[in-house]
Amino acid sequence: MGLTHDPNFQKLQDWYTAHALNINLRHMFEADKERFNKLSLTLKTDDGDILLDYSKNLITDDVMKMLVDLAKSRGIEAAREKMFTGEKINFTEGRAVLHVALRNRSNKPIIVDGKDVMPGVNNVLEKMKVFSHKVRSGEWKGYTGKAITDVVNVGIGGSDLGPLMVTEALKPYSKGGPHVWFVSNIDGTHIAKTLEQLNAETTLFIIASKTFTTQETITNAESAKAWFLQHAKDSAAVAKHFVALSTNGPKVKDFGIDTENMFEFWDWVGGRFSLWSAIGMAIALHIGIKHECKSGSLLQDNHFRTAPLDKNAPVLLALLGIWYINFFHAENHALLPYDQYMHRFAAYFQQGDMESNGKYITSQGVRVNYHTGPIVWGEPGTNGQHAFYQLIHQGKISKINSFDQWGVELGKQLAKKIEPELKDATEVHSHDSSTNGLINFLKKNFA
Repeated sequence: MGLTHDPNFQKLQDWYTAHALNINLRHMFEADKERFNKLSLTLKTDDGDILLDYSKNLITDDVMKMLVDLAKSRGIEAAREKMFTGEKINFTEGRAVLHVALRNRSNKPIIVDGKDVMPGVNNVLEKMKVFSHKVRSGEWKGYTGKAITDVVNVGIGGSDLGPLMVTEALKPYSKGGPHVWFVSNIDGTHIAKTLEQLNAETTLFIIASKTFTTQETITNAESAKAWFLQHAKDSAAVAKHFVALSTNGPKVKDFGIDTENMFEFWDWVGGRFSLWSAIGMAIALHIGIKHECKSGSLLQDNHFRTAPLDKNAPVLLALLGIWYINFFHAENHALLPYDQYMHRFAAYFQQGDMESNGKYITSQGVRVNYHTGPIVWGEPGTNGQHAFYQLIHQGKISKINSFDQWGVELGKQLAKKIEPELKDATEVHSHDSSTNGLINFLKKNFA
């Protein structure tokens, strides 16, 4: 049965047709003082709480119940378990989908084709740990005996976006590690402008390509190698300054990289989910091997696998996505992080969502008659407030004045009211329950 023929989908469509035009968020908060408590979720962790507030969405309790019923009728619980147990849910390529194995710190066996994948995962992660320690400690030397000060990750797509996002996000924890650079664009300007700032004697290149044939990556890798040899004058020196993240040993060897410095990953890890694999080498070199990163991921994996659907953060967010794109036909999803360290998150998640869900043929080989995903985009929120929030909040008005900035000025007035309330620990009750809840959460957790 197709999605749009599911009775639960049709119930949602009937509700939308009857009520959507009359939804007023302000009125819903005024009518229900417990709206924030009902439509928010707090995840408890050893390192602090994580708050998901979805109460400002165009939903009611009834809508959320219908969305959860839709998830159940579509078999999400069974599909979820198939992923965690290594079934080949990537049906077009006949592969398991096991990025969860990469952060499986419990080491519980995960079987694919009758073989536990965890020993192989642990071997690669241990090899990465040893190598990153050698580089960070200065034990690993370049061809002139100098320690490595800079690392250049040469990759594209998931071999670039994930490691770049994480090294930026965790920059405060990079003390003692080399600087990291990322080159992905086949336009020669990208590699050329990067190399201008580097010293061949102290630079290590990571070539990230599973097959070692990806055109953009290998073109940039050859450019990096040519630049390096102009300085080193000895092809034997390549082995001290280039490592590979690949499974193609012969190609890696032909390039001049010692296959002992080739770090493997597997066909059951898609590029956009791969930053916990060897693809995360730049992360390991920059900040070191941080078990906290995998612990956080494992926490989320366990939450996703075990939490009831109506208390399951990723499931709830996914259901809201279905609600907006298939009923409101809202085809844009903006990600607006306010932490500057997260400034590359939107680009990372853009691939994770759009490359994953940008498909139009179902597992039954039928063309879909519904939306499978939105256009994902975003920027750091503070700059966005002075750039595109105006259109998001007030756009599509006829006979407009394109030259004023009243929307920005209104935002400043609203901020001036809230700013004094953040200066002490006093609980706030002067706004709607969601805004109160967010302010009080911040005060409790960042005092």
